[in-house]
Amino acid sequence: MQRVILLADMNSFFASCHQAVHPELQGKEVIVAGDPRKRTGIVLAASYPAKAKGVKTGMPVREARQLCPDARFFSPDYPLYIDFSTKVLRVMRDFTDLVEPFSIDEAFADFTGVLHLWGPPAVAARRLKERIRAEVGVPCSVGIGPNKLIAKMAAGLRKPDGLTVLESVEEFKRACWPLPVRQLFGIGPRYEKHLRYYNVRTIGDLARFPLSILRKRWGKNGEMLWLCANGIDYSPVVPGSLDVAKSIGQQKTLPWDLYGFAGIKVVVLELSEAVARRARRGKYVGRTVVLTLRDAQLRFFARSQSMAEYTDLADEIYRTACRILYKYWDESRPVRLVGVTLGSLVKREHFQCDIFGQRMRLSRLARACDAVRDRFGERAVMRGVSLTEASINRER
Repeated sequence: MQRVILLADMNSFFASCHQAVHPELQGKEVIVAGDPRKRTGIVLAASYPAKAKGVKTGMPVREARQLCPDARFFSPDYPLYIDFSTKVLRVMRDFTDLVEPFSIDEAFADFTGVLHLWGPPAVAARRLKERIRAEVGVPCSVGIGPNKLIAKMAAGLRKPDGLTVLESVEEFKRACWPLPVRQLFGIGPRYEKHLRYYNVRTIGDLARFPLSILRKRWGKNGEMLWLCANGIDYSPVVPGSLDVAKSIGQQKTLPWDLYGFAGIKVVVLELSEAVARRARRGKYVGRTVVLTLRDAQLRFFARSQSMAEYTDLADEIYRTACRILYKYWDESRPVRLVGVTLGSLVKREHFQCDIFGQRMRLSRLARACDAVRDRFGERAVMRGVSLTEASINRER
C-alpha cells in the first residue's frame, strides 16, 4: 500500500501570528525584525504584501523600512509563536496520531491509515487547511506525496495558501526536475556552488548524475542528495522525534565588538552557564561542545570538540570552548556574535565521579545555584565576571 504523507507549512509564520492577534493587519505589510540598536536588526519574517515589495528574510531593517515605509514592525515574540505552533499540532492530531513536528512552522502527518475517515488526500488536506485557518488563524501550504521528501517539495511549489498533490515519484520528476538544484531540500549555497562545477544546474541534472562520483565526492551525503533528487525517501513519520533533544545551544549578538580573548571568554562562560542550566533542567548530559563566533564582517566560524566524559557542568563546557577558542581563533579579529552548544546529548542516568570528588562538588554547587535561581530569578546568583564590562548579563 502506497503511503500518503502530508506536510503542512505555515506561510510567513511569525508575521502571520501577529496578523492573527491583530486582525486589522490582514493583507497588510507586516515585518518581524530585531532591534538595530542591539545589532540584531535584520528581518526574520515578512508578510506576503511586504515580500511583494522586495523584503526578504535576513535583510537589514533599514532596507526593509525603505522598501515598506508604512509597514507594521514587530519584535520577535517566541512564546507567541510556540503557542500558535502548539495549536496547529493539536489540530493536525485530530486527523491522525502520526504527526511529526519538523520545525516551529512545519509538521508531517501520515494519512495512510485514516483516509477512510477524511476522504481522498486532496479533500483531507482542504479540511485540515480550513480548520487551521478557522481555529488558529494562520494560512498554510500543504504538500502531499508518497514520502516525506516529496511532500515537502510539493508544499513549496504553491505559496501562499497552496495545495499540491504529487501522487508518485513520476509526478515528482515532472514537477521538480526542471527546478534549479538549489530548490531541492538539503541543497545549500555551498552544495550549489560545487554542483555547478559539475554542470549540475537543475534537480533533474542531479538525479541523472553518476552516483559513484557523488559518493566519491561527499560520501553518504552525496548519496543522500542523489536519492532526494530522485524522490526516494523511506523515513517514517515519527511522532516522538522531538521528545529527545539532540543539542542545547545559546548564542548572543553583542551590542559592541569584542577584542581579545579576555572579553570573549567572559561571554563564553556566561553562555556555558546558560547551556549547562538548560541541560540540567532537561536532565541531559552532553559530550560535544561547539563554539560559534561571527566577526564584524559577518563571517561565521564554528568548531567542535568532544570531551572525555558526558557533562552538564558549566566549568567543563567552558574549558572545552576555551580550548577551541585558543586553537582556532585569531585574537585580533573583532567578535560580534558568540554561541556555545552542548551536543551528543543523552539522558542523565549516572554521574562519573573523579578520584578527588571535584566533579561531585561542582555538581552539587550547580544544583544549589539552580534551586536559588528557580526561587528568586536568574540574576539571584551570578559569577563575578558578570559584573565586568564584557558581560552580557550586566545591567546597563
